[in-house]
Amino acid sequence: MNGFSLKNKIFERAFALGFSACGITPVKEVDATHRLHFDKWLQKGKEAQMQYMRNYKDKRFDPRLLVENARSVLVVALNYYPSIHIPENHPQFALYSYGQDYHIVLKEKLNELFSYINTLISIEGRIFCDTAPIMERYWAQQAGIGFIGKNTQLIIPGKGSFFFLGEIISSLELPWDTPMQNRCGHCNSCIEHCPTQALIPGDFTTLDSNRCISYQTIENRSDIPFEIGSKMNNRVYGCDTCQKVCPWNRFSIPTTIPEFEPSSEFLSLDQEKLEHLTHEDYNRIFKKSAVKRVKYERLLRNINILRKNKSES
Repeated sequence: MNGFSLKNKIFERAFALGFSACGITPVKEVDATHRLHFDKWLQKGKEAQMQYMRNYKDKRFDPRLLVENARSVLVVALNYYPSIHIPENHPQFALYSYGQDYHIVLKEKLNELFSYINTLISIEGRIFCDTAPIMERYWAQQAGIGFIGKNTQLIIPGKGSFFFLGEIISSLELPWDTPMQNRCGHCNSCIEHCPTQALIPGDFTTLDSNRCISYQTIENRSDIPFEIGSKMNNRVYGCDTCQKVCPWNRFSIPTTIPEFEPSSEFLSLDQEKLEHLTHEDYNRIFKKSAVKRVKYERLLRNINILRKNKSES
């Protein structure tokens, strides 16, 4: 079987598993421009309290250090855009958190794809789904899946940005895909609509995590600064504003992955229910959810901020 036929079979299998996009690129060191931008981001403290972003920089810049005999990065994208959304007058959760934890769902599908590839050709490799220091969006752009927009998200032309990314780094060698160029043009909608001005324009948009509502409501283990909390409005977990205002997301279509659809109980969570949320409720409703990244006490912190915002509006 020649390389093109093998590639077609692998991609066909990826699409059959529910992936919306697939691309492959040779593995090598991340280019100097992106390395410099990442270093400057850290130097300016824009990672806030995410100290893990400073770890394993050698592996982050060169995935060959993660996988012996690596030759390629196969990147896939999995649509998580839900068919039903929480009512706008209810506390808002980031769309990616509506269904089951993506780490579980994506890992299972990547394992299936990896096993299938090994029925066609014997390879060495590892799967990744936000589980190692990999610059996922960079490799997705290199693999021709999409481009990194001014909102710092991976945007797939004609499909939008509501996707999870996964990778198979392996000894597989196939005809490579062409890196995609940026297609934001003169649009600055994400930068202009960010409620806390967390997106700093430049040759590469810089995300200031200290000002990002997603960071503050999910990653921040301390008190949320008043100047950020007062602009959370009714966002209780994460923020999708920079994605929702992106023109490319007018192409978003509902996911075909049933695990990413929300439960009726999740959709019914209004302010009153959240204010009376018990630890038992939390464990039941968010049992398999990415929301559990925020411990019960921190979710209550966020809920209390929303209560104050509502009383002052």
